[in-house]
Amino acid sequence: MPVESSTDAPERVREGVFFDPPQALPRGRHNLSEEQVQAIQRERILISMTELMASRGIGKVGSGEIARNAGVSLAAFYDCFDGKQECVLAGYDRFIEVLFTHMNAVDVEAHDRPGLVCALIRAYLGALQSDPVVARAYQVEIDSLGAPARKRRRDALMLFAHHLWAVTGDASPTGRPAEALPWSAYIGVIYVTRQLASDALDTEDEPDFGALADELAVWVTDLFR
Repeated sequence: MPVESSTDAPERVREGVFFDPPQALPRGRHNLSEEQVQAIQRERILISMTELMASRGIGKVGSGEIARNAGVSLAAFYDCFDGKQECVLAGYDRFIEVLFTHMNAVDVEAHDRPGLVCALIRAYLGALQSDPVVARAYQVEIDSLGAPARKRRRDALMLFAHHLWAVTGDASPTGRPAEALPWSAYIGVIYVTRQLASDALDTEDEPDFGALADELAVWVTDLFR
């Protein structure tokens, strides 16, 4: 069943997954520096923008609404970002950083070559499952931002593909050289995983990324045998 946009209050991100819990902004006298206050405002703005983008799409959300939903002034928004596009791309950069952290945490020594690829895919999809709101914003809605977002996406997928190549390109546990695969195979695994996850987020209210990982494991295991 397709996910429909809503004009109601947006669904909230899950605290502590991709973004820190939104801190209350200080009122009156306080001991926080200007930099600390701006850091709090920036995080609240990123959370607000992500929630609104996931709910309505970036084209239907303005800087003023992002600021109101974050509980900051429009002036504070522009103190943190030059405009909506910069804000969205900053949120996307955070999204990719956290995804890569999850993938980088996979224990390389604990798996054979096919198992390692499957573990990396599960780490990626597991991070998406942990916060579907953030996943929907940056896997689906980000594409509507145009060329800047497409470049960010290509750069991110190349990063993931290079990581996949780096950790699986060594000799197999038997001591024999790992079977040579073309670079397109590494890119292909990443692109397929990303696109299937995006389609699930775009068409299902509650996508099951565990089931998707199981399906991908069938042919990925054979590819990296």
